[in-house]
Amino acid sequence: MDLKPTIRIIPDFPKPGISFKDVTPLFKNPESLKYTIKELARRCQHLKIDLVACPEARGFALGTPLAYELGAGVALMRKSGKLPGEVVQSKYALEYGEDALEVHSDAVEKGQRVLLVDDLLATGGTVAAAEHLVKQLDGKVVGAAFIIELRELRGREKLGDYDIISLIQYDI
Repeated sequence: MDLKPTIRIIPDFPKPGISFKDVTPLFKNPESLKYTIKELARRCQHLKIDLVACPEARGFALGTPLAYELGAGVALMRKSGKLPGEVVQSKYALEYGEDALEVHSDAVEKGQRVLLVDDLLATGGTVAAAEHLVKQLDGKVVGAAFIIELRELRGREKLGDYDIISLIQYDI
């Protein structure tokens, strides 16, 4: 299935010069959503994961059904200040700003095999922060999966030596 027609391109959002790739039409379409989850699961099955770690918000929408399909649990990573209890934090740069991710300190168990999941790989800042959180909790990142990859931003270069899977690639 060609997923590119389900991606809405919004120019100059969130600021001039950014060409935002909106996955909400893909999520709205039952056929494209089902294909996306099944195809990512097929490409990730060999990783034998215990846990999917995903940043809010689109990462939640993608990571949770993918974890279900792979028979894994989910570690939800939130923006700073959104989680109660003891957390670990990692700050990161976005292509248009700066932010931080947090996860509960018991979200990942020592030695768990973790797949990082988000809708889009751009500069790699968000997923590198997610990777850092998993490592802080002694988990092992074994892969990362995305719907979209913006190749020219070279986000892969910020990530570790593991499988990186993307269903759609754009040269921005």
